Amino acid sequence: MDVTAQRQAQPSLLRDMVMLTKPRIISLLLVTTVAPMFVAGNPGWLLVLIVLLGGYLMAGGANAVNMYLDRDIDTQMARTRLRPIPSGRMGPRAVLAFGIALATAATYLLARFTNVLTALLALGGFYFYVFVYTRWLKRTTPQNIVIGGAAGAFPPLVGWASMTGTIDLTAVYLFLIIFYWTPPHFWALALLKQRDYGRAGIPMAPLVWGERQTMQQMLWYNVILIAFTLLPFTFGAFGIIYFVSALVLGVILLAGVIRIITAKDWTKPAWQVYKFSLLYLALLFLAMVIDRKVLVS
Repeated sequence: MDVTAQRQAQPSLLRDMVMLTKPRIISLLLVTTVAPMFVAGNPGWLLVLIVLLGGYLMAGGANAVNMYLDRDIDTQMARTRLRPIPSGRMGPRAVLAFGIALATAATYLLARFTNVLTALLALGGFYFYVFVYTRWLKRTTPQNIVIGGAAGAFPPLVGWASMTGTIDLTAVYLFLIIFYWTPPHFWALALLKQRDYGRAGIPMAPLVWGERQTMQQMLWYNVILIAFTLLPFTFGAFGIIYFVSALVLGVILLAGVIRIITAKDWTKPAWQVYKFSLLYLALLFLAMVIDRKVLVS
């Protein structure tokens, strides 16, 4: 194999560094960060860019440290064994240093150009994901996703604080919406990848509770999610555009979960729920922005 072919066959260092940050996952987190900024007010584009960059760096740092901590189990799972550490393309210490550097840069950027509360909330999400979820819950309890889901619910608080310097009831409800969205979203994936998780010794819900109970839990969390998405309308935080959007999106997601429960082969419905739940969250937060801007105008 010539030099050119070798270069094409092996991902570059830059590509691996981007892979460590999990950009596809972060993209949804950034939507749930920026949307609350427009709900809270009319942010300037410079502030939006700063929060986007700070949010990406912080989440990317958390994901990199996650890969450092999970390097032992990543070698045992088909979907993770090609990551930079288990594949041997990057050393563990380099990945850890990279993750810490990103989080440090994010903390400085947000504290310097937004406010201290925003930086602390972003850092709180980092620590919750790295230490509470990855280091503790992930390997010890099937409730790992339920409690650990709080880590992914920090972005709305970050976006809100960057605009207002405070956290109010609306911001808390946005946090809770993502908190209750997380279990049905990730349990759909856990159903599909349960053998992978089993090989790695991770006590995901389908392995501990069984498939049927996991599906029933998905149903109940989906019902709670619908209730929480409608609550902001009841206390006047959002109007009819948001209410209709939240109701329709929630019913579609609920119907998908019901199909998982009732289907003889739930594989396809589970994939559909997993994929739609990503779109669901993005559209729900977009509806918040549209509704708020229509109400204000």
